[in-house]
Amino acid sequence: MIQGIRHIILDLGGVILNIDYRRTEKAFTKLGIPNFPQLYSQAQQTSLFDDFETGKIDTATFIKAIQALAGMALSETDIINAWNAMLLDFPLQRLQILQQLQLHYDMVLLSNTNELHEEAFNKILIQQNGIPNIGVFFDKVYLSHRIGIRKPDKEVYERILEETGFDAARTLFIDDSLQHVEGARKTGIQSIHLEKGMTIEKDIFRPRE
Repeated sequence: MIQGIRHIILDLGGVILNIDYRRTEKAFTKLGIPNFPQLYSQAQQTSLFDDFETGKIDTATFIKAIQALAGMALSETDIINAWNAMLLDFPLQRLQILQQLQLHYDMVLLSNTNELHEEAFNKILIQQNGIPNIGVFFDKVYLSHRIGIRKPDKEVYERILEETGFDAARTLFIDDSLQHVEGARKTGIQSIHLEKGMTIEKDIFRPRE
């Protein structure tokens, strides 16, 4: 499909899983946190969200911090539902492409995520697609909250190359965040920025008939 490539590293949100950050922003605003868009955005995160994504704090601590930000007694359920509101669906055609790629490439998933979202996106896979977890499509899965580091830190890409034995020059990384793509390129990994409006099924990998 792509000449010279033997290994593929894929981001999750915005590449495989459809997401909409605005849904979470609106949900938290409705709960009484009007400045949430400033606290959390795709480009820059406060230490709270960074700590949650790198596993430095657990879900209970995260929820208490959100309650403190709100200055009101929000329920755990309301907070979790608002936090997960950004997670949408896994298009079937996209999952079929992953199955095809597995036949020809070494596959790795690399995602900046957290334990609440991991539980939620796997639940979406089960309910919508009957698939037990995202790991079935990959040889190795690297989730930031489990490994303690996140994109675009150079260390995360170097760790994958070291643990998998991948040749950076023969590795393709796809992410919807430019800073993550730039981080991978610094280690010699061939990288594609999936810009807004682009999809892997339409613009990079076309499913075989």
